[in-house]
Amino acid sequence: MKGLLIYSNNCEDVEAVSSTALLRRAGLEIVTATFNDVKQVKCVYGTALEAEYFVKDINIDEYDFLVIPGGSYVVNTYKEDVDFKDLVINFNKKGKLIAAICAGPMFLGEVGLLEDKNYTIFPGCERDNFKGNLQQYYKVVLDKNIITGRSVGAVIEFAYEIVKYVKGFTEAEQFLEKIYF
Repeated sequence: MKGLLIYSNNCEDVEAVSSTALLRRAGLEIVTATFNDVKQVKCVYGTALEAEYFVKDINIDEYDFLVIPGGSYVVNTYKEDVDFKDLVINFNKKGKLIAAICAGPMFLGEVGLLEDKNYTIFPGCERDNFKGNLQQYYKVVLDKNIITGRSVGAVIEFAYEIVKYVKGFTEAEQFLEKIYF
């Protein structure tokens, strides 16, 4: 299974780096890409990252799931970012897994993917409610092909839920054992 993880300027440092590292550690193939004009990305707290690809240069049909870190870029762009919304819609139309953490679920809510679904999101980002069933006190929520995570404090549980969805319960439990969670 091959996952696409999006890096953007002002993405949340830990969510971007840890999600990439934890999912790779669990044996998943994770490719990083960006919509930016350059591959170099500067996270909210100054961490410099470099995406492996530009989204425009990859065939998204080759990917089985999508991972969206949060950060101020989401809060500031989720209503206008057509490229990101199109990517989310494309993955959903094909029934592929979409995992978004912190403010990341705002992209999903904006395109109607949280309607009538259970979800969690960073406190304060739920102001639009997205016509879904907000479960704010859960760190991670799975509803059909959508995984949402509440915040940076839920990164390990977020990665675990992705691994469980993609590789199954046993593999996910082995992943947790290997990191002594």
